Amino acid sequence: MLKEKKEAAAPIAPQSLFGKENYVWMLSGLIVLALGFFLMAGGKSADPKVFDPKEVYSPVRITVAPILIIIGFVLEIVGIMKKSK
Repeated sequence: MLKEKKEAAAPIAPQSLFGKENYVWMLSGLIVLALGFFLMAGGKSADPKVFDPKEVYSPVRITVAPILIIIGFVLEIVGIMKKSK
């Protein structure tokens, strides 16, 4: 019988799935998303029994906040898909 010499394989160090730049992109995306959701939530009314359309349909809630949320999701996708160096 032939005895084969078993060589000890060098342990492979675990690699990170993402690089530092990816995490920066993803963190900035989360910050922009949080800001968009915060702006969309708005504040509470002084009198809850009175409906004020100026507060509910303000340009910040209707236009700015959704744009920020979309930008945040795009930043998240870029952070995930970007190839690290």
